[in-house]
Amino acid sequence: MRWIVDGMNVIGCRPDGWWRDRRAAMGALVERLEQWAVRENADVTVVFERPPTPPIASSVITVTHAPAPAPNSADDEIVALLAADPHPEQVRVATSDRGLAERVRRARGEVFPAERLRDLIDPR
Repeated sequence: MRWIVDGMNVIGCRPDGWWRDRRAAMGALVERLEQWAVRENADVTVVFERPPTPPIASSVITVTHAPAPAPNSADDEIVALLAADPHPEQVRVATSDRGLAERVRRARGEVFPAERLRDLIDPR
């Protein structure tokens, strides 16, 4: 199963103070996704609206961002990744954004609630 993660949506599903340091929250999400991907042998791509400064890199998962930061640009990038996949029905998109979820379903992808993924990778 391939996963595409709506990064800020997963981060934002838990009010844990992430807004005080977005870069740190993004880095923590990538670390948790890396650990989970190794345990589950999952192919994971996390998408952010804009690249963090300094950039976050991973040798385990793909960390990417929208080509140009704009409203819904991460959503557009997620849908583009899904559309480019030869088997979109085998891709799970982790998001709780209703608009994005509908676009994912129309593209034949599967939607997985952001909070459920967050609980899998970072149990409370």
